[in-house]
Formats: sequence, C-alpha cells, structure tokens
Amino acid sequence: MPQRKIIHVDCDCFYAAVEMRDDPTLSNVPLAVGGAGGRGVVATCNYKARAFGVRSAMPGAEARRLCPDLVMVPPDMARYRNASKQVMGILRELTDLVEPLSLDEAFLDVSDIDDHRGSATLMARYLRERVKNEVGITISAGVAPNKFLAKIASDWQKPDGLFVVKPDEIDGFVRELNVEKLFGVGQVTASRLHALGVQTCGDLQTLGVDVLIEQFGKQGFRLHEMAHGRDERPVVVSRIAKSVSVERTFSEDLPDMAACETVLASLVADLNLRLSRKGRDKPIHKLFIKIRYSDFSTHSLERVRENVRDPALEDYLPLLGELVTNRERPVRLLGLGVRFRNDDAPVTQLRLFD
Repeated sequence: MPQRKIIHVDCDCFYAAVEMRDDPTLSNVPLAVGGAGGRGVVATCNYKARAFGVRSAMPGAEARRLCPDLVMVPPDMARYRNASKQVMGILRELTDLVEPLSLDEAFLDVSDIDDHRGSATLMARYLRERVKNEVGITISAGVAPNKFLAKIASDWQKPDGLFVVKPDEIDGFVRELNVEKLFGVGQVTASRLHALGVQTCGDLQTLGVDVLIEQFGKQGFRLHEMAHGRDERPVVVSRIAKSVSVERTFSEDLPDMAACETVLASLVADLNLRLSRKGRDKPIHKLFIKIRYSDFSTHSLERVRENVRDPALEDYLPLLGELVTNRERPVRLLGLGVRFRNDDAPVTQLRLFD
C-alpha cells in the first residue's frame, strides 16, 4: 500500500479566536467563552487565560478565582458555525477527502494531491496561511503518515504551529511519547499502565502485545499498535449511518447540571456539522442523550422526535432534564445524537449506541 499523507488541522482556541477576531480589544485580555453567572463553565479560553491555569470545562467561579481579570463572554454558536464553514470550505478546495471531527478540527488525506509539489508540508502551510488571511483565525497542523500521528503532531507546537512526522522519524518520535498522549488513555488507564512500569510508548513496546491484551483486552492491541505508530484507519468522507452522535469527555468533571446545560450548546453545534455531511436529508426518528458520571456509571435516554429536522439546544434540554435526577452530581462525559428512520427495514427494537 502506498504511504499515506495525512494532515490534521485544529483551530486554536476556536470560540475565543472568533471573539477576538470580531472584537480586537479582547485580544489583549484573558478571555473565556462560556456560561454566564457563577455556575457557568468555560467552553474555551485564549492563551492569556490559559497562562493563569484556566481551561475548558472549568467552573466559571474557579476560573475567575485563578484569573480575577478574566473576561467571560457568552457563546455565539451561529458565528462559530459560520467560521467553521469557511475553514472547511478552504480545506475542501485542496481535497475532497476531508473528515471533520467537530466545528474546529478535521483530517485530510492528501496522498494523491499533486499541488504544492505533492508536499503535504507545503499544503499544510498553504492552508494555514489561507485560513489566517481569509477567516482571521489561526490553525495548527500536524502532518504524518496516519491519522493517529497527525493528530498528535497538530498539538505539538500550538498555537499557530506546524509539526511534521516523516515516515523514517516515526519510531524515534513514538518511543519518547508519554502514554497519556494516546487516544483512549485517560487517568484510569494511565494509572494502570504506570503500575506496570509504563510511562512512554517505548515502555509499551518492551511490555509486548501479549501482556497488553491480557491486561486490557482489545484495548491492549490498540495500545500496542499506537505504541509502534501504526494506524490504518482511512479518512472517512461519508458512510451509510443509522445514527449520528457526538460526545465529549472532560479533563475535569463538570460540577453539576447547570454546567452540562452550558456545554450542551456546543455539542449540538458539533452534531449539526456532522449531520451536514452524513445525513441532513435523512428523516430523524429519535433523539438520544448519554451521560457518564464521575464514578464512571453511564446512563442514556432516547425519545421519538420525528418532526425535528435541524436539532437545536431546546430539543435536547428536556431529555437532559429527564435523564439527570441529581443536579449536583459531577459529570465526566456528555454526548447526544440522532437516530434515522429506515422505512425499508422491519420494525425491531434497536440497541442504544450500536
């Protein structure tokens, strides 16, 4: 198989970047975008705020304690969606093989693109310049032979950075990579790996695939593959989908129901972006919502809503209210989605999250 050339692009502090673009006075202050009031949470923040320790999903009260001069503005999802469409439009002018992951990040497969001398690095520079000049925000990019490495690379020199992992550099790059950088490795898995004496991917390689599978099951094999820098997943442009969903795991638990309500708006925006490329013309049969608490217990709820075409925040708030019985319980993960109606299929009860 020919060597793939994958680019991962990620907008820098996206919501905050759009706010600073539209109001330049905000560029000179620590800025957060999020829910108003003492119970709101930070959706994202600029790098001046991050220097004080402010971060996404942090309660607004804690953010203001860390940074007394923090300016907090409410999210404007319509403006963010518009900026996202501009960015994705620029990406698709280079290649049709674009897989958006959310409003502010996407994978591109440029393996067969001859523009810019066929160099993925030059293509990434070109995309960064165009987005900066035409959209007015910065993006960071990672270039690598696969999606896993490209995504890690895009975070390597943030903000406004470009990092390249060449095929002959993969082994040296991954050997020194901390296991916390691997997809799916949260605090619990990292702690289990540390207990086995594993800190880096080099340690994972030494441990071996048999031990990893014994300890972690199927995830053990994925850890082994990532530890060697391997990832065969293609960039997915479209597929036949029975459902479309988005979810977000928070580095720090959302403290309560009010914080979940604040985050829900951005999840709905991400869902509509995915619907625009996967199923905007498909009839929606159900809406569903998923929540995982700090103790890792997971609950979900779905309801028939066949008159919904463009899901909105107001469609999901009642489901959240019905699902959550304890408004003060910390939340680790929040997700939502839609299920499509299939008029040609026999009537059967489908499992949640197939």
